[in-house]
Amino acid sequence: MTNAAVERKLYADVVIVGGGSAGALLAARLSEEPARRVLLIEAGEEAKDPDIWNPAAWPALQGRSYDWDYRTEPQAGTAGRVHHWARGRLVGGSSCLHAMGYMRGHPSDFQTWVDATGDRRWSWDGLLSAFQAVEDHPRGGNGLYGKGGPMPVHLPTNEISSVARAFIEAGASLGLPRLEGHNSGQMIGVTPNSLNIHDGKRVTVADAWLTPAVRSRENLTILTGSLVRRLTLDGNQVRSLEVVGRQGSPFEVSADQVVLCAGALESPALLMRSGIGPHDILQAAGVDCLIDMPEIGRNLQDHLLGAGNLYAARKPVPPSRLQHSESMAYMRAGNFTAGGQPEIVVGCGVAPIVSERFQAPAAGTAYSLLFGITHPTSRGSLRISGPELGDRLIIDPAYLQTDRDRALFRQALEAAREIGHRDELAEWREHELLPTSLNDEAEIDNFIARAVITHHHPCGTLRMGKDTDAVVDADLLLKALDNLFVVDASVMPGLTAGPIHAAVLAIAETFARTMNAGG
Repeated sequence: MTNAAVERKLYADVVIVGGGSAGALLAARLSEEPARRVLLIEAGEEAKDPDIWNPAAWPALQGRSYDWDYRTEPQAGTAGRVHHWARGRLVGGSSCLHAMGYMRGHPSDFQTWVDATGDRRWSWDGLLSAFQAVEDHPRGGNGLYGKGGPMPVHLPTNEISSVARAFIEAGASLGLPRLEGHNSGQMIGVTPNSLNIHDGKRVTVADAWLTPAVRSRENLTILTGSLVRRLTLDGNQVRSLEVVGRQGSPFEVSADQVVLCAGALESPALLMRSGIGPHDILQAAGVDCLIDMPEIGRNLQDHLLGAGNLYAARKPVPPSRLQHSESMAYMRAGNFTAGGQPEIVVGCGVAPIVSERFQAPAAGTAYSLLFGITHPTSRGSLRISGPELGDRLIIDPAYLQTDRDRALFRQALEAAREIGHRDELAEWREHELLPTSLNDEAEIDNFIARAVITHHHPCGTLRMGKDTDAVVDADLLLKALDNLFVVDASVMPGLTAGPIHAAVLAIAETFARTMNAGG
């Protein structure tokens, strides 16, 4: 249907707010029931930029018209820097912008979710069938990986850069196991990154789930260029949604059920603009507090990567035939041979990847080893600054605010340098460019503070849990209302060890199954 037709049709059985990774999947899955009228509302437009589907172009997509391009508050832990947070503003959301890595996480990551909720559905075993339903994996059908699912999982072989191959050999020489991808449940080891790529092209969630056949369903309407300004409440239910259309004219949509899929930033922001959130923050923003929920916007988490441990190359480094960051080695801190849940990660960037605090050498003359920690203990917050859509979000990730995070980052840098100086990389390594001489802990911390960049994994701001303060319950229902669910990265109690995209898809698939089963 056209936007104009939607604006005349003001009712749906289910309204999904946000057409990103979770929202696009849910629109397809929930509209499988012909009698259920589903309306998907997306602030952006359909993806059209051809660069989106070119894997090697992904870093250049940031800052374009379809990137929300949020900015954090200056971070004391990162030398006072303001970080740009790329988030997709288009159908398919951040799956159109990210680096295409597909990593489920480690089983222990999900035990944290079980501990928080008391619900085994959120365990590794409980989510396994959801992961499998999502995936079309080359090893699928073996009881571990999925086969025939909408999202292809590519295991690179011939396309791997010679630099990345040498990196893998260097990691293996230190005792890291060689893995067949990162998705078996064993993450500690070294392997090429599993990627959402097919026939050399990025596959977005919109490509995978919002196929022409799905889009032609009579009961599914996709409304683009429209922002939900606020929710109108009637007792313990959402009565309607106030939407601002493409021409700036507001209109109302009502629904029996509302599902927020706007992500870890915009989902809590919409609740706050609607009067649901911490009383003091809403009052400061000029919003009447209708439901005081102090934890909304808190528990903000994100991964950082040090960019980077930079090396001048002895010979020209060919451009990546994938997406520049070709291999991630997960490990325990200070021990290359220990198993279990990862603590740190070192990645191979087949390009001179550095933060804005350093001057990158010319492409082809250097390569980077990225380094980070998998489960930061620093916790930040998000809040609104005013009641309107145009009022900026105040994003404070509180990067590197705990002693543990800083100590692990030192060990991650040490691991990167140890791998980087191995004989297996001697064919490529001329000399180390960054860091320069580091004489003590303070100098190490100063370098890390200037080098780290976001890994683009914000989550946790509407965490699920059984405790009184948790925002949503194990069914992803907002605890204060009867007909409002949250299905996106904001509900994650804690980060997975790697990129969170696969986990977000599994969350959405799990919720869709419950809804389609009449739950």
